[in-house]
Amino acid sequence: MKHINECRYAELMMENRQKFYRIAYSYVKNEQEALEVVSDAMYKGLVHLKDLREMDYFLTWMTRIIINTSLETLRKKSKLTPYEDYMAEVKVEETGQDQNLDLYHAIDMLEPDEKSYVILKYFEERTYKEMSDILEMPQSTIKSKIYRSLEKMKSYLEGGNK
Repeated sequence: MKHINECRYAELMMENRQKFYRIAYSYVKNEQEALEVVSDAMYKGLVHLKDLREMDYFLTWMTRIIINTSLETLRKKSKLTPYEDYMAEVKVEETGQDQNLDLYHAIDMLEPDEKSYVILKYFEERTYKEMSDILEMPQSTIKSKIYRSLEKMKSYLEGGNK
């Protein structure tokens, strides 16, 4: 069992900062908030560094902290801002392709936990095993939740609820 020290933690955070930012941004949809999420998660990770049993699990462990911090930020924001105002602030990267915009809108319509499944699987390209470790649930449960989330998105996209 090899533990991680604070210097190695800082190095790993720097090496993976873009990945962590993308995960946070995929939840909060705001550059400044995503940076704050990563900063908060970095602090939480440092405080709980002793809880990381194996260095090999650093990415899984940190991803989980970032997801939880992102969801916490969204919960706080939903208490302060009506949902309609929040959706008006959501900015999707301009791609020039309506299909991509529709896809992002469909993802935004999902519940936060449903977003987690889709983002981890298709944007972060995580395996079911990695997702199982991050979300602490059986792979079979994750597969069924992904299927249901994709069905919701499909229904939204086919319904033309733009």
